[in-house]
Amino acid sequence: MSIKIPFGIPMIGQEERAAVADVLSGPILVHGPKATEFEQAFARFTDAPNAISVSSCTAGMHLIYFALGYGPGDEVIVPAQTHVATAHAVELTGARPVFVDAEPEIGNIDISRIEAAITPRTRAIAVVHYLGVPVDMPAVVAIARRHNLFVLEDCALSPGAKIDDIHTGLHGDAGVFSFYPVKHITTAEGGMIILRDGALTAQLKLKRAFGVDRTHGERKIPGVYDTIALGFNYRMSEIHAAIGIEQVKKLPRFLAKRAENHRLLSELLHRIEGIRVLPAPAGRLTSCHYCLSVILNDSLADKRPIIMDALTARGIGSSVYYPQPVPRMRYYREKYGYDPTRFAVAARLSDQSIALPVGPHLSREHMKEIAMEFKKILEEVV
Repeated sequence: MSIKIPFGIPMIGQEERAAVADVLSGPILVHGPKATEFEQAFARFTDAPNAISVSSCTAGMHLIYFALGYGPGDEVIVPAQTHVATAHAVELTGARPVFVDAEPEIGNIDISRIEAAITPRTRAIAVVHYLGVPVDMPAVVAIARRHNLFVLEDCALSPGAKIDDIHTGLHGDAGVFSFYPVKHITTAEGGMIILRDGALTAQLKLKRAFGVDRTHGERKIPGVYDTIALGFNYRMSEIHAAIGIEQVKKLPRFLAKRAENHRLLSELLHRIEGIRVLPAPAGRLTSCHYCLSVILNDSLADKRPIIMDALTARGIGSSVYYPQPVPRMRYYREKYGYDPTRFAVAARLSDQSIALPVGPHLSREHMKEIAMEFKKILEEVV
């Protein structure tokens, strides 16, 4: 059966198609004005002093660690409950990711466990705003400042999320966003770094493009430049940036629809026994509602494949965030070993959760259908 309620789709309209066609009709596909325009638009949306477009969120995180000079012998604290890219960005420098378990209420990194993970080799703390729910950043930053540590915010799922009315990514030292196709907005592929530090911004821009000392526009003689640092090709193309410019314009509307859908689906699912709905925060923390995650009770845990298959059979898309705690994944397990007692909460979230869609491509009627079918499936399974 085809999926009639997809978990997520890229929300591409005629505006994005026209913007891409406009770029393709011109002579500049990279090193052009669209990337700068997109950076400025995203900076305005987040109130960021500096924004740097990159080829992906992973590239942006790796670029930051590379620019900071991390390597073998260094450690970065990373949440166990995240996409593997959060850890890969550390691992690629030769430094070691040190995993910390999740807290059970929302699924973010357990702040109470961070300080115990710090050693003389620790250089940074990476946090992830899990499913768009912000980490309590003032508490994390206070720990980091006591130990003179850099703070990187993995904001892959948190455009529009805020703590104390300040956008995620601006509480630590840098934040990195993802524009993968089913994220809040997309550029087909790409990412964005936001930060306050002007000197680090200059270093990131330099090392994002091979360490070349002059942009195309700054070269008095075409093709003549010098390379003054080691760097990567982590740039965003004009095609991707053109899509992003149009997507940022739509982001407030997308976020409002996500909030509405999440609120309704949460209300409907709270009436169903056998599950717990991960809550949206209130007060100081503002979520951007990437999806709605339900945690199956222990008695239903082994029935998750049956439940998800039944959702698919009814045309309802679902997913899992994330499939395993990162330290339990084969690469990290074999390299560093795995102690299940250290990551019990992350394991429960990974093994007993089902993520349901709330994206702007869906209506209130879709939310009612998801809740109704989910309830029926649980009754059949029980």
